Amino acid sequence: MTKAPANEFTPRDNPAFILHGKLNTSYETIGPDEVLIEVKHTGICGSDVHFYNAGKIGLVSCCSAMCLGHESAGEVVKLGENLRRKAEMAVAQGDAAVGPSALQVGDRVALEPGTTCRMCDDCRTGQYQICEHMQFAAYPPFHGTLQRYYKLDLVYKLPDSIETIYGAMMEPLSVAVHSIANVGQLRTGQNVLVMGAGPVGLLAMAVAKGLGAKRVIGVDINLDRLSFARSYAATDVYAPPPMEEGEAKAVYSLRAAKALLSSLRIPERGQGSIDLVVDATGAETCIQMGLNAVRPGGTHVQTGFGPPDVAIPMFRVITNEIKIKGSWRYGSGDYPLAIDLVDRGLVDLKPLLTHTFPFEQALEAFELTRLGKDKDGNPVIKCVIHGPQ
Repeated sequence: MTKAPANEFTPRDNPAFILHGKLNTSYETIGPDEVLIEVKHTGICGSDVHFYNAGKIGLVSCCSAMCLGHESAGEVVKLGENLRRKAEMAVAQGDAAVGPSALQVGDRVALEPGTTCRMCDDCRTGQYQICEHMQFAAYPPFHGTLQRYYKLDLVYKLPDSIETIYGAMMEPLSVAVHSIANVGQLRTGQNVLVMGAGPVGLLAMAVAKGLGAKRVIGVDINLDRLSFARSYAATDVYAPPPMEEGEAKAVYSLRAAKALLSSLRIPERGQGSIDLVVDATGAETCIQMGLNAVRPGGTHVQTGFGPPDVAIPMFRVITNEIKIKGSWRYGSGDYPLAIDLVDRGLVDLKPLLTHTFPFEQALEAFELTRLGKDKDGNPVIKCVIHGPQ
């Protein structure tokens, strides 16, 4: 009989990248259903950059020192008591006795960085992402994952086909999966318009393509990002025309939507029209443009953050029965689908990983991500920081 893996490890200090400086954080005793992870890689998200730049995002402000980061992957170094017993049973009796999800020390995992109450109606119906008691990494006042050790209760084993560094990209990929598959309810053969060719927008295009969309149209004002989108997952790309001097946003967005449809020969309704729009920008004109481009009866999914209040073409929404849906992070089933899409080769994460930094150069990584281009003029798509050595 094989002995169960040891559940003890030799702890080291826990350096963390904090918004107001660098310090050691405490990871304390883990709960019976929690795991302690040694974080190996953490990607920089747009929300991290918002907090880095301004100390806030939307209506949420950071009022005290906070560790950044929530796109992470690493290795299990310690199991909570309940998980330890399950691991021992799996070793003694085989995985079939406890299910294939039994974690072991040393497993490579992707982190789902939020803890919920598990008791409210939202949690019980599988919409735990909107739990009012959510404690989400790097969302004030909770510390993030850009540190050596992090404890939590939602992790997912990575198959051998996925390197640990790409496990850190399962978080933004799950955001895209939630937007396209869960909220957007994409069907095979439908046409998808994605506003914004940043990391989440590009991943939304990749998910749409992987799930069988007929046309995947990427829209952005950045021509370098559009070129990348075309080579990556988009069947079509479009750069909107500039706004004319004195032109109202509502007038411009309608003109830009009509120009898009005309340029790409997309009908306004019926076969070949746009079934689903995902806005990954949060910009008011982009939201308006998407609502003006989607077909009657189509769906607009709002994923990107922008101003807390925006104007929308309500008359068109009502008279064309356009469904407007918010998409917030990810929920039940999104991480497993994200991992499966990569495991089966339907989504390729490698082209998106453009820059990596050691932990000691985290500040440089944030500056580079904020600028959007490196010193050679290459676009920064996804920047990943390695864990402390």
